[in-house]
Amino acid sequence: MKQNTFSRKDIPVLVSAFGTTESAFSTYEKMDAVFREKMPGLTVYWSYSSRMVKTALKRKKDVNLPDPAELLFDLARQGHQWAVLQSLHVVGGHEFHRLAFEGRRSNLRLSMGLPLLSSPEDYREAARALAPVMPGQGSGCATVLLGHGTDHPVWASYLALETIMRREYGGDHIFTGVVDGYPSMEITVDRVRQSGFSRVVLIPFMLVAGVHFKEDIAGETDSWQAAFEAADIGVSVVQNGIGALDGISSLFARHIEEALDVIPL
Repeated sequence: MKQNTFSRKDIPVLVSAFGTTESAFSTYEKMDAVFREKMPGLTVYWSYSSRMVKTALKRKKDVNLPDPAELLFDLARQGHQWAVLQSLHVVGGHEFHRLAFEGRRSNLRLSMGLPLLSSPEDYREAARALAPVMPGQGSGCATVLLGHGTDHPVWASYLALETIMRREYGGDHIFTGVVDGYPSMEITVDRVRQSGFSRVVLIPFMLVAGVHFKEDIAGETDSWQAAFEAADIGVSVVQNGIGALDGISSLFARHIEEALDVIPL
């Protein structure tokens, strides 16, 4: 049988973010530092799948950001046989499947790193990673985790997250809601109100708190914050996305390790 002539450290790791803005770079840099600490000796590349963001940065700042397919073609030309393609998606919806399709365009053999919430242990680990931004025990306020949402069948992941978060933190004060889809703003505000809470902490369950955060969550009108305030519920807002938490980066690092483990060496 022919033996492979490469080792684990010869396998490039390609991390794919959906897009980036100036404010997002600090989050990605922090995540990159955790990846390199947890996986010394591996070569980590970053790519960006949002054509709109790439075009805007090229036009405004003459910055060229590689997309996943471009980088994979380049790695194949360099002679690599295998690569890990790590998604930074929170759930495995449409965009994750598009990323997998893009990856198949190159001649490289790929091992896909799974999205953040992919197994029951992922949910539990993500719940524990949120501890630094969770209100203290007995604070008497509700906590709402706000995701982007999706019309993909994986939409139910947000309700699974709520169930596991409540188990991890021991109470019915934790809720989930999404900007697009179910559970909607109206449903979530009503659930919190009917549960008798007069205060709520909004936590963006997004890797980076970008446009959705500014406009949909904390905007002056037609936002989640405004909707809770209209229901006479006081609001506090966590300003950063969950990508700023080391525990979230560590979870993604575990997914990279798992993707490396299935490559035959």
